[in-house]
Amino acid sequence: MSATRLLVLGVVRGYGRAHGYLVRHELVSWGAQDWANVKWGSIYHALRQLAKEGLLSSTEIAQWPGRVDYEITERGDEEFLRLLRDALARPEHRPDMLGAALVLLPALPRAEAVALLRERLDALEAERDAAEADAGRSGGDAVHLRELPRLWAHAAETGAAWTRGLIERLERGDYTMAGEGERAFGTPGSWPVPSAPLHTCP
Repeated sequence: MSATRLLVLGVVRGYGRAHGYLVRHELVSWGAQDWANVKWGSIYHALRQLAKEGLLSSTEIAQWPGRVDYEITERGDEEFLRLLRDALARPEHRPDMLGAALVLLPALPRAEAVALLRERLDALEAERDAAEADAGRSGGDAVHLRELPRLWAHAAETGAAWTRGLIERLERGDYTMAGEGERAFGTPGSWPVPSAPLHTCP
């Protein structure tokens, strides 16, 4: 699964209509070039590919040669939500997918986000328990090899502890989630377009 794919769909969805430079501007403002390895070329490739797949619609803007505006389609919205739900519920050893899911978390209703995070928590606790069991029997003569499953167990428990904390924060009402306000971050088309003259760029 591509974090760039999820992020690009999410940004176009948030603005309602966006061109490549606006998508890049938003992702850079989140620092996605660092934690998701999002690059200029990968954004444009993703936009073109998503349009080719029918997940985005594209419109060439005659007033600005080379500029193409994109809007998310019904299929694109379904794909965005599928990717977002999967990234939240399924632990991966890839921080870019979880990072993409977190910045787009408010696109989900609160109860659904909590339910998905509980799935994640169950999976992480199962990973931890399996790794702890392996640590008790690994190594043979090379007893130092037990440190490997101990590392996995520690990483899984750290992830589980963070997930428990996020569930608690959501359950006490932190953040504005989908359906909790017309201009909420997760509402399609609700993001204000920056005042800088981004319209001159493709």
